[in-house]
Amino acid sequence: MSVRRKGPRATFVRALTYLLLVAVAAVVIFPFVVAVATSLKNNDDIFRYPPTLVPREDVTRPAEDFGLEGDPIPVYTLPDREGTFGLVDPDVSLAEFRPLDDLERVITLEPAAGEKTGETVVIDGEEEDVYVIEVDGAQIEAYRARLTNGGLFQNVDDPADTALGLVNLAIPVEQFGPRLENFTEVINDKQLGRSLTNTVLVTVAVVVGQIVTSILGGYAFARIEFRGRNSLFLIYLGSVMIPFVVLIIPLFQLMLQIGWLDNLSALIIPFIFTAYGTFLMRQFFVGIPKEIEEAALLDGASRSRILWKVMVPLARPAIATLATFGFLYAWNSFFWPLVIINSGNPESRVLSLTLSTLGGRSSTDINLVFAGAVIAMTPPILVFLFAQRYFVENAASSGLK
Repeated sequence: MSVRRKGPRATFVRALTYLLLVAVAAVVIFPFVVAVATSLKNNDDIFRYPPTLVPREDVTRPAEDFGLEGDPIPVYTLPDREGTFGLVDPDVSLAEFRPLDDLERVITLEPAAGEKTGETVVIDGEEEDVYVIEVDGAQIEAYRARLTNGGLFQNVDDPADTALGLVNLAIPVEQFGPRLENFTEVINDKQLGRSLTNTVLVTVAVVVGQIVTSILGGYAFARIEFRGRNSLFLIYLGSVMIPFVVLIIPLFQLMLQIGWLDNLSALIIPFIFTAYGTFLMRQFFVGIPKEIEEAALLDGASRSRILWKVMVPLARPAIATLATFGFLYAWNSFFWPLVIINSGNPESRVLSLTLSTLGGRSSTDINLVFAGAVIAMTPPILVFLFAQRYFVENAASSGLK
């Protein structure tokens, strides 16, 4: 018997395969990472250039640290100055001076700083007065380029050390700062909390209803002999081929006649019966060995006891699959709630409708829109992660454990 050894080529192919899978996974996961990062930012951080994934916030110090009263003072670093400075006065008149020997250099001083020498100089075709200004103890000849508004900065560690400068040239001191308040704000102020409760109620009711009706229907079609069973099953299964858009008008008329317009019952009752779920459970029950059921019958178990104590535990993979699909459908349903729920009634809205409204009314609050989106997509992801292990279980092997 010969043993095939793995050579360098097989190792290279495996490494290349893993690298390709990691690259594809990174591409798929990246939009979710961006969504989560954006939901934790403030609006200023979202439009920061260059953009970053890590939420950042400006560092501030209490106004009392600078001998002032009021709101916290933002902290900056200044060009050509060591240490950090607080912006104690953001509205100060300034004058920009440019030395005659270095026209690219900008020196920001008070407008009254400097003395005219009486001489002039031509800069870009314009005649400018020459000033003598003092910089670091040295007298420098310069011309005043322009008057502008700036800020007064005070050293955080040395109150006597102050500086005048343009605020847009100062570099804000930043720190890691996720803004968790986005989630509480979108839940409380944007009425997402009520919609989330309605969505959970509708989703749980639809999933439980689909599981119960599909188990009963699937078991009946799989194990109970009655006249016309196969024909009835084909007719029932054929309803899957009918597009939902064809059923919207008659279903809406039916809900109107019953009085369920603008009611959560219209989102639950019509969808607890599913031909797909019945087909899925029927096929799974057919695949379970009949010997297991016959052994239970010999032990005196009733038909209902066999169903719930024997067949249902063996059908956990199919039930998990049905529950996952039903959850995703009910949780993400948008078109039917849009038709049946009045847009002016926020008490009956589900999550998809509220997110649509939030995207329109709060289009300037991008962080709140993404916070709502993260809240909406987290439960389906968790449900799929917890249920995925059941997808690969085999019914026969489960029955023989």
